[in-house]
Amino acid sequence: MASTNIDLAKKLAKRLREDLAAAGTDIPHSLALELIAHQLAAKDWNVLSATLTKSESPTPAAPEISRAIPILRVMEMATALPFYADYLGFTLDWEHRFEPHMPVYAQVSRSEAVLHLSEHYGDGSPNGVAWVPVRDVYALHRELLARPYASQRPGVQPDAPGGPTMQVIDPYGNVLRFAQPPAPPRE
Repeated sequence: MASTNIDLAKKLAKRLREDLAAAGTDIPHSLALELIAHQLAAKDWNVLSATLTKSESPTPAAPEISRAIPILRVMEMATALPFYADYLGFTLDWEHRFEPHMPVYAQVSRSEAVLHLSEHYGDGSPNGVAWVPVRDVYALHRELLARPYASQRPGVQPDAPGGPTMQVIDPYGNVLRFAQPPAPPRE
């Protein structure tokens, strides 16, 4: 029944009426529709029509999901921003407060990486983890080693599960794992 559409069912009803008329039996179009509905195992024409209309409705496209943006909990933006901007090279895109002296919610980004930093109590807890893909983790490693930041001397783990990975920890214990995913195999 699902492969039959309403137009085809109506054409079948018209053809049935014409064939019966040629044999000497006239029936109204509504009876021909009911007979076609019964032939297609529907209770009546209204049920068949509703079923076919429903099956012909376009299937909605699956919602497109974009990259996730991790929210990292920080206690004071004044301490977090120098780490993300001066040390990691992120740019402060914007920051928001509901009122003066309220917690700050901010966005920082670098290339395609976007992170949200939040002083809000309900936005998680310190010690979160964000996995950040990078094209060349070794170049980023050299860049960070050239910057003065006393508490950080990250290394690169070449055989990490997501590819060579460098782990950096922010002042509030949030872990950023910069990983260079393996190149896809060439065909």
